Amino acid sequence: MRDHPWHGATLSPPSAINGSVTAPAPTGLPPRHSPALPPFVDAAWLRANLADVVVADVRWQLQGPSGRDAYEAGHIPGAVFVDLDVDLADITTPDRGRHPLPSPDAFAAAMGALGIGDAAAVVAYDAAGGIFAARLAWMLRAIGRDAALLDGGLAAWGAPLQPGQGRARPAAAFTPVPWPAAALASIDEVASVSAAASGAAVAAAVASGAADPAAGSVLIDARAPERYRGDAEPVDPRAGHIPGAVNAPCMAHLDPTGALLPPDALRDQFAVAGVSSADGSIAYCGSGVNACHALLVMEHAGLGRGRLFPGSWSAWSNQPDRPVSSPNQTSHDTALSSHDHTVTRPIT
Repeated sequence: MRDHPWHGATLSPPSAINGSVTAPAPTGLPPRHSPALPPFVDAAWLRANLADVVVADVRWQLQGPSGRDAYEAGHIPGAVFVDLDVDLADITTPDRGRHPLPSPDAFAAAMGALGIGDAAAVVAYDAAGGIFAARLAWMLRAIGRDAALLDGGLAAWGAPLQPGQGRARPAAAFTPVPWPAAALASIDEVASVSAAASGAAVAAAVASGAADPAAGSVLIDARAPERYRGDAEPVDPRAGHIPGAVNAPCMAHLDPTGALLPPDALRDQFAVAGVSSADGSIAYCGSGVNACHALLVMEHAGLGRGRLFPGSWSAWSNQPDRPVSSPNQTSHDTALSSHDHTVTRPIT
């Protein structure tokens, strides 16, 4: 596999890409359209194609200045601001988590109001290596629209920023598309995978490298290791992780500048966690945001396209009847989180 084939000037502009033949869906999943844009593009490509794409600023943080404030202080010229809490999520409820997916109609209305139409190619960024902007890119790609993340985020832009509220794009037609079942996993599906993956024999096999991850579903926890282990839980009612899940922290996929590690290093990270293919994998995080980054990284690394558990830990931990692996329960899961190369500790 050639690393980063879309970096620099090697990737065709969106006008040419949109007419290309897309790749088939991963084996074992119902067919779904694969967007022509790769999951990540670099700043050189974006600068060269800035007039042909819609740039989306999806900066977000739990505390401190809002993403809107950061956008108005300075953004990539021409970028529109996308509010993660308003445009990319439905109303929070304990059983659905902090960032439930919006209805297809609500998502289409939000995109259209932002000037993102059916034929638009979107490049999203944030100030955290893409772990928040991934939500938009993944949502668009899940329904077959062309979208990518800016590798390295705003720090990689390397050109002057534009202050102010920005110029609104004309409203565009964005057709509602149902969320594909092949892209999502329900909480009951996750429970079934958890029950199958948390058996002692399976745990020992995965820990020793003897298990074939392709033989069944793998549950991937993209949160920081301390939250996975249950050492800390700043926002949700219970600490720990879903039994049987392996830890592949989203921030471990980035170097100290916020840029992606090389694809071979990313594949090695997932292999350490027992994941050799995204086919059959289900990713979760705190609220279904950072897990989108993990899914895009797996696709970027050539592992295929997995599924998202939208409610993630914020939904699971709010249901008292759902089991939890905690620091008091020794299992193979804790050992798999030892490859911690995190830059920051995102909370969503």
